[in-house]
Amino acid sequence: MNRFATVAVTALAPVSWGSTYAVTTELLPPDRPLFTAVMRALPAGLLLTALSRRLPSGQWWWKSAVLGTLNIGAFFPLLFLSAYRLPGGVAAVLGSAGPLFVVGLAALVLGERARLRTVLAAVAGAFGVSMVVLTAEARLDLVGIVAGVVSSASMAAGTVMTKRWGRPDGVGPLAVAGWQLTAGGLVIIPVAALAEGAPPALDGNALLGYGYMMLINTGIAYWLWFRGIGRLTATSVTLLGPLSPLSAAVIGWAALGQTLSPVQLVGMAIAFGATVAGQLFAAAPTPAQSFSSTEKNNRNISMDLTDGSMRR
Repeated sequence: MNRFATVAVTALAPVSWGSTYAVTTELLPPDRPLFTAVMRALPAGLLLTALSRRLPSGQWWWKSAVLGTLNIGAFFPLLFLSAYRLPGGVAAVLGSAGPLFVVGLAALVLGERARLRTVLAAVAGAFGVSMVVLTAEARLDLVGIVAGVVSSASMAAGTVMTKRWGRPDGVGPLAVAGWQLTAGGLVIIPVAALAEGAPPALDGNALLGYGYMMLINTGIAYWLWFRGIGRLTATSVTLLGPLSPLSAAVIGWAALGQTLSPVQLVGMAIAFGATVAGQLFAAAPTPAQSFSSTEKNNRNISMDLTDGSMRR
């Protein structure tokens, strides 16, 4: 599969995540974000792990726990805390800053060159998203802002470390996604129990919504996301992030009867253009940056960093 096709398939993940708001508001029980996070992550993780028929071994038990906490276990609760403390638009803008974290971390950890035009594409994407989701009534809350920033940094670190550690020999992205979703879901369970108490009663709509969230919005989406991390640079993958709020805006307009103003349409054009430009600007991964065995991946990255130091 060529790079364009890989980018297009990976982009389906953030496009799917854009449906989260509509499904949550229309089908799921209200005021149960952490229970929803558990229902998204844990069943999907167990299903993917069962389908892959592979369990972690050796150091991959703790690596999966770390990655699952960064990408899921810490990211989901902090994201929901930010969404509850801030207007959705402000929370979305903080989330759209994730590519900037990845650009910096990828340069430090992976040796990916932080190009100015890539940084500008990330900034333009965040600016476009802000035009789509921010309103004049937006209020700021310090706890919500900190939670939003930390959630973005958590997933950025998870994306970079997923690329850094690669995966074991003979293990595909299906198993990697399953391990991380399972670990992340287990991390959220005690937090959900303390904050929200016993699980709510579920009607037919809730079961339909959770089924969609588990299978499509999380299971397939995260499999495609980790598959993309393995085949593209970390920066290239994360620059697809603005597609999520854009997808949410389109679904809100098409399915929920929400209106889009001229400013929002311009913002959507800017964010989408920045996403496309980011893919054109992001360099294709070298063999050293592609997923391989953990040992080979670590050795290649170390050689890249050493060569870079010598050149400097």
